[in-house]
Amino acid sequence: MFVYLKDNRKIELPQGSSAKDLAEQLKLNEPAQALGANINGVNRDLTHSLEEGDKVIFWTFDDPEGKEIFWHTSAHALAQAVLRLYPEAKPTIGPPIENGFYYDFGNLQISDTDLEKIEKEMQSIVSENYKSQREVFATKSEALQNFSGNKYKVELIESFSPEDALTGYRQGEYFDLCRGPHLFSLGKIKAIKLLKTAGAYWRGDSKNEMLTRIYGITFPDRKMLKDYLHQLEEAKKRDHKILGPKMGLFSLKEEAPGMPFIHPKGMQIWNQLLAYIRECLDRGGYVEIKTPTMMTRELWELSGHWANYRQNMFTSQIEDRDFAIKPMNCPGGMLFYRSTVHSYRELPLRVAEIGNVHRYEPSGSLSGLFRVRSFHQDDAHIFMKPQDIQQEILNVLKFAEDVYSTFGLEYRLELSTRPPNSIGTEQEWEIATAGLKNALDESGREYKINEGDGAFYGPKIDFHIRDAINRTWQCGTIQLDMSLPEKFELDYIAPDGSRQRPVMIHRAIFGSVERFMGILIEHFAGKFPLWISPVPIRIFTVADRHIPHAEQLQQKFKQAGFLCDVDDSAESISKKVRNAQLDQVNYMITVGDQEVEKGTISVRSRDNVVHNGLDLDTFIATIQAEHKERSLVSLLKKE
Repeated sequence: MFVYLKDNRKIELPQGSSAKDLAEQLKLNEPAQALGANINGVNRDLTHSLEEGDKVIFWTFDDPEGKEIFWHTSAHALAQAVLRLYPEAKPTIGPPIENGFYYDFGNLQISDTDLEKIEKEMQSIVSENYKSQREVFATKSEALQNFSGNKYKVELIESFSPEDALTGYRQGEYFDLCRGPHLFSLGKIKAIKLLKTAGAYWRGDSKNEMLTRIYGITFPDRKMLKDYLHQLEEAKKRDHKILGPKMGLFSLKEEAPGMPFIHPKGMQIWNQLLAYIRECLDRGGYVEIKTPTMMTRELWELSGHWANYRQNMFTSQIEDRDFAIKPMNCPGGMLFYRSTVHSYRELPLRVAEIGNVHRYEPSGSLSGLFRVRSFHQDDAHIFMKPQDIQQEILNVLKFAEDVYSTFGLEYRLELSTRPPNSIGTEQEWEIATAGLKNALDESGREYKINEGDGAFYGPKIDFHIRDAINRTWQCGTIQLDMSLPEKFELDYIAPDGSRQRPVMIHRAIFGSVERFMGILIEHFAGKFPLWISPVPIRIFTVADRHIPHAEQLQQKFKQAGFLCDVDDSAESISKKVRNAQLDQVNYMITVGDQEVEKGTISVRSRDNVVHNGLDLDTFIATIQAEHKERSLVSLLKKE
């Protein structure tokens, strides 16, 4: 029989071969290879039998699907180890997460000091190289009988509908309820680290009992684990929740949970970010608008948010009318477009809004600037004719490239296509998806296709940026929307005088300005480039008699457009330098007798290089060029 690979290669196999047989024929034997397979669009174990004409994609550890299979299997190995050491424990659920996995246990009292022995037991289990065996329950009753001693599993099984297929996975003596898929065998797992314990409510409900959660991560290579642990240490040093308040950039108050206070130094970064994005908007031919923060229930019913998103919205009642604070800028943008008649000559119409939106997030999920209840989206809605789609997507791709490269951020692209539950005709989806795909192809950038993962109202492109320590963050997005123009009955006058429905793109580059700021704090580890630095220049006085000269210098820097402060305290110069370094000041200028007498300056850059006897005007011209270029490094190094 013949099967087909991802690149449409045709492979001949004996009848009755499994995905594992195909992987072996292709010599995909390394620990990070062939972790599972996608067969005709469905993820399967390698034990799955192949049939004539099957299309097979093998998942590696580089693929999100591969990691999910790897870490899901690892979670079962963790539960197996816990039960060997603590037979009275009751396993509940153990899913893969973004980085690793966790497993929640009832009737288990341990601390972080117990993780080492659990980890050793996991290593022992992995060394036994058990094969994963998938078992299908004929009925729900059979599944309930298998897990009758575990009330958590019983509750899960009872929650499934009679039509749901119930399966379990066995590895050695351990058997667990699971839909899979799993690794073929545990020998693929070459490195294990249990990270921490935590409390967690059963099924995430604070009304339920508290369970013990164990977090862990595994890899198919020891070096991967070493690199990951190094990344964790770096991440701790860069944690914006610590660095931001320490540097006086922002704070979070109990009086406004999830709604950050941006401080004066933080506003220096904020204002520069917005000034920069507005420069980009101007170059891109955008107009900018501002829409109301609170609008009536009728608007949100029309947009569909009231029915589908109300639980995440802050609502109010005024004069017997229901209102909601906007969780998104889109409906206001639709009202703006509808406020006047548009001709085809105006299109594409690019409308930007940096709007303050509010979304209810559970208090337990709030995290610094990364997960908040109040944030600003750098939205834009681009209204166009169908034939404009490809070029407009190319324009947004170029926009994003310019922005991310300015901050030294690399990124990857993912295209998500039509999901099962979607609106619009087949033809509309074909035109929309082809527009996005053709633009991506023309851009020359590599991208991944996520089949069936688009929004219900249209396909989308997501930008996953990579920071200085190799972490990825989903920030920008381009989404084609066939729903809102229809709901709001938007139109334009075509050349023949008829009224036509415009195609619309939602796009964001920063995404959330607050979150992007948090990412930058961690990306730069607080060491911001000059153009967005909260404290670009600080002047130190050696003695009180040097204060007047320092103040004159300060005024010259301010006239040149730079923030500058003076440290005229009684501290020693070494202590002043140390304080400035902790504040991540870009340039430190010392003023003493020699500098006053000669009219020169002594500059210490943040990387601790000292430049003595500099001409003031030459230095100002240099840093003005550094600021104008939005350079990521000091231009003094080039002299």
